[in-house]
Amino acid sequence: QVQLVESGGGLVQAGCSLRLSCAASGRTFGTYALGWFRQAPGKEREFVAVITWNGRTTYYSESVKGRFTISRDNDKNTVYLQMDSLKAEDTAVYYCGLNGGYDYFPADEYDYWGQGTQVTVSS
Repeated sequence: QVQLVESGGGLVQAGCSLRLSCAASGRTFGTYALGWFRQAPGKEREFVAVITWNGRTTYYSESVKGRFTISRDNDKNTVYLQMDSLKAEDTAVYYCGLNGGYDYFPADEYDYWGQGTQVTVSS
């Protein structure tokens, strides 16, 4: 089984940046795509970004496109989410997940999740 641990969240002002990390243990990433999702209280877990297993292709939700960048370092079993120009609407718990399937966007296609890291953006 893979264990995922997110870090890098915190409280920042709107317009600032954060860099989230997700480190995996127990297994290498292998053929998994790695995604970032976020969830605010009372809301469904929503897709943010995903990167394919070889790091060659990325996809972003329309709400973060142009502001967030996902990357991965397979040698370190780590995936990153660089978040720039943060908005109050980005406030949520951010989760990383491993996707071994063919559909990158639904949350229920992900097999493993971390415990999440809180991102709070003050307006």
